[in-house]
Amino acid sequence: MSEQLPLDIPDDPKLAQNITHFARALRKAGLPIGTGRVIDAIRAVEAAGFTERRDFYWTLHACFVSRPEHRAVFAQVFRLYWRDPRYLEHMMAMMLPAIRGVQEERAAQAGEKRAAEALLDGVERELPETEEQEGDTEIEVDASLTASTEERLRTLDFEQMSTDEMAQARRMLARLTLPVQPIPSRRGQASHLGHRIDRARTLRAAMRQGGELRDIARMQPRPRWPNLVVLCDISGSMSQYSRVILHFLHAVSNAKGAGWAKVHAFTFGTRLTNITRHLHQRDVDAALAAAGAEAQDWEGGTRIGECLHVFNRDWSRRVTGQGAVVLLITDGLDRGEPEQLAHEMERLHLSSRRLIWLNPLLRWDDFAPRARGVAAMLPHVDSFRAGHSIASLEELAEVISRPDDVGEKARLMAAL
Repeated sequence: MSEQLPLDIPDDPKLAQNITHFARALRKAGLPIGTGRVIDAIRAVEAAGFTERRDFYWTLHACFVSRPEHRAVFAQVFRLYWRDPRYLEHMMAMMLPAIRGVQEERAAQAGEKRAAEALLDGVERELPETEEQEGDTEIEVDASLTASTEERLRTLDFEQMSTDEMAQARRMLARLTLPVQPIPSRRGQASHLGHRIDRARTLRAAMRQGGELRDIARMQPRPRWPNLVVLCDISGSMSQYSRVILHFLHAVSNAKGAGWAKVHAFTFGTRLTNITRHLHQRDVDAALAAAGAEAQDWEGGTRIGECLHVFNRDWSRRVTGQGAVVLLITDGLDRGEPEQLAHEMERLHLSSRRLIWLNPLLRWDDFAPRARGVAAMLPHVDSFRAGHSIASLEELAEVISRPDDVGEKARLMAAL
């Protein structure tokens, strides 16, 4: 809480009902709150009292917040619900820009708009009357072209999108996943339908029966899921693409049932930055804001060879073991020595199960590996694919588990 305002008791004195409605708003904003927590919150407020704003805030905070990334959303919903009219006016204006002018102009912080949408869900907002609105004006929305609009966005280059198109593209990317197949393993698990005999479990069961062998225990191979390691270029030539792809990676990191054991994310430009813990936050705005604050080399130069050297030296053994799949997202325009870049790419390739390179420059039909960095990197990747549109990322989701996929590598290797 950045400031302590006097706490006004709501007009309806039924405090339990107000806490219940507050909990519903938090649930809509993404916090995992069930009936038990609501009951605990009511009892806690009853025990702690309802006298000071600070005590009331931290009492509800202790009952409803269980993860660090939930704190920002809780703070905004609390401030909205428990009577800060000026702040409510600002959030209404942010959701409906037509009524701007009274509130202070500022950018929404992480979680604010999401909190306003949860709290104002279903509330009818009236526009201020103007001369144009004095008469009855009927507004019709034609949604017949919605499907074709999404189809056009699928193939549109990220750099060519407007602000509204970019917002819609991010919503589409949030629904994408990267499903992966398990890796064959020699370890087994108990199964009545297994084809292998579990000798140890069979003998243990026989010993419990006085040495009499009654049943044959069977097992089947235990599925083992690989890690996903993402190295994303955030230099000046890649900034527009990297911001959108990080939205996609946030959805992959928080997707349930995708199959990945762990998702590790790194950014690089002039230095390597580990942003894995930030992408685990559920709120995408808070996650990317924290990642941007962590990575200080946004839109700077590019030193791919030096950054890969740091990754191979400090992180490779930690995150690329157990058959990890590595996604390298860069245009390959490096300022360093091509010999060092080729050496580090070879090390990265040897330590990963599959190395897939996504390059936005493949959007050009006549693209050729003329740059020294591209020529040094290309021989050491398993697959070379485009990464400039939603459609290209959808294609990646389809082929990421196919060991025979090489993308455009074969065609470009012939041009070297």
